[in-house]
Amino acid sequence: MSFREIQPRICLTTDTWTSVQRINYMCLTAHFIDRDWVLHKRILNFCPITSHKGEHLAECISNCLLDWNLDNVFTVTVDNASSNDVAVLELSKKLDMWGTNMMEGKHLHVRCMAHILNLIVQDGLKEIGPSIKRVRQMVKYVRSSSTRTRNFLKCVEMQKIECDKMLSLDVPTRWNSTYLMLDTAEKFEKAFERFDLYDGNFNSFLATDVCEDGSIAGSIQYEDWANVRNITKFLEKFYELTLKVSGSRYVTCNVHFEDICELDAYLKVCMTSDDVDLSKMASGMKEKFKKYWGTPEKMNKMLFIASVLDPRNKFMYVSFALEELLGEEKGQIVNNEVNAYLKNLFAIYVSKYAKGSKNQSSSSDSSDSSTYGLSQNVKTNSLRTKFYMKKQKEDSGSLGVKSELDRYLLEDQEPESEDFDILIWWKVNSPRFPILSQLARDVLAIPMSSVASECAFSTGGRILDPFRSSLTPKCVQCLICVQDWLRQETKHICVEESLEFLEKIELEMANSGRNSSIVDL
Repeated sequence: MSFREIQPRICLTTDTWTSVQRINYMCLTAHFIDRDWVLHKRILNFCPITSHKGEHLAECISNCLLDWNLDNVFTVTVDNASSNDVAVLELSKKLDMWGTNMMEGKHLHVRCMAHILNLIVQDGLKEIGPSIKRVRQMVKYVRSSSTRTRNFLKCVEMQKIECDKMLSLDVPTRWNSTYLMLDTAEKFEKAFERFDLYDGNFNSFLATDVCEDGSIAGSIQYEDWANVRNITKFLEKFYELTLKVSGSRYVTCNVHFEDICELDAYLKVCMTSDDVDLSKMASGMKEKFKKYWGTPEKMNKMLFIASVLDPRNKFMYVSFALEELLGEEKGQIVNNEVNAYLKNLFAIYVSKYAKGSKNQSSSSDSSDSSTYGLSQNVKTNSLRTKFYMKKQKEDSGSLGVKSELDRYLLEDQEPESEDFDILIWWKVNSPRFPILSQLARDVLAIPMSSVASECAFSTGGRILDPFRSSLTPKCVQCLICVQDWLRQETKHICVEESLEFLEKIELEMANSGRNSSIVDL
């Protein structure tokens, strides 16, 4: 499959990783929706880097794009490291040079929602209550020896507890592991109550053991389990949301704004809870929430536009949600900004895809000559874009003349349903909205997290381990990229044909080696 054949702009995610060889790698992943409205994810590069500085990362990304002959980048999703801010800014300058930076790169930078959620929850867990500390020490005690684990399983059997999971000790720097520890431990509450009958040192350990912060955990009480259940239920919302936004096989950006609004309302309710620990956690998270999502006028406009392009929402729902989040006056201001941005963006697509446009192309948003930075082409696009923006405003004000965007927004919203598939809806309705559907295809491909790139590191960890660490960076890149592309391949791979071809090559190599031996003799 060629990227030139699929037409749309691509959305990138990138992240870095250090291997067991102490070599730093950068993974660059492309996300796009093809002409059949199927969402794809492909690893473009898994290359070694010599520096984590933003300028160097931007250079590596741009070099990779040049190797793939790609210049039609729509967004780049990265985590909140300061070096990534610099990298996206430098990449935006490069796209300006190539003449393909849409809307002056204002929506190029997308911040990873999974990373923001991690920062929010970590801030709330800074001052965890004694209940969590006691559970952690109990799990630590049981997991510290096989004898204790066997005795604990006897208690589980005696209490007739049916649970497929086993106790897991958390890593304090990873909040999701803390959630999983509490979620599992809570199911074994009755077993912990019986455990002192099988292990006489259990209660004395809790009464004297010193936690990491220097405090004594102490024996767990009935109220502690109530607190654990409340905190587990509280963290479940964040855990499920993290899993939701981390998907790469389905569209995530159309519900991103709604998830933010729901999270804001959820934190407000939890802040008024009678549980002191829970209320304190929610208050800490709310402050961090405001840092990233408290000023929507500074947020990437694509997050709102993606929600507008969901036919179940449109501007009616987005306007309502903004007023609920920010208040009526401020919400209306942000709503007007989003509306203006969407119209300007749509005008650019009209200038490219409208009938009779000189710039109409079936290959990509770049010039047909596949060259970068043609000044004359940039000037032509700029002038024609201004013309179509003016024409759109005039058409919108004329009676009986409506653009595709206007007609889409004026139609009734689609009813909410569990099996609603936004890509299928746009595929069916693309003949009615030929230009707007091109915009929707680019916007809906935006991933809300960089997890797709991070997942490659788990693959890298399986390819490179302490027992197999002599592979060259080039070989590591080939193995990871080929594996990713083969797994994503929709066509059936004929293993029999491949084996026959490999056996033929092997036979030729063997004959070649035999002939060279004869010559040596």
